[in-house]
Amino acid sequence: MRPVVVAAALACLATVAHAQGRRPDTRTMSCEQVQSLIGARGAVVMSTGQHTYDRYVTDRFQCMLSGEVAVRAYVPATDAARCPVWRCEIIDPVDRGGEITN
Repeated sequence: MRPVVVAAALACLATVAHAQGRRPDTRTMSCEQVQSLIGARGAVVMSTGQHTYDRYVTDRFQCMLSGEVAVRAYVPATDAARCPVWRCEIIDPVDRGGEITN
């Protein structure tokens, strides 16, 4: 029983340490690295500025809420001021402006 408790405690500590880690910052990565990280994980919360961040996704299937779609967004990268990525957004069904992947 004791090894199970120790293993559970270590798993909790590892989870807390990971949660306290810094999120990836697009400003320290090339556009290709940003896009590759999103592609590898499916969805990633990334910093885009000192006090800004968002969740970026590979496609609409990574969007979590009903009514969300993937819309084109742009993030700063070391080699591009506007690196194209996707993020989830709730779209007003009446407003059809913008690029949407459905």
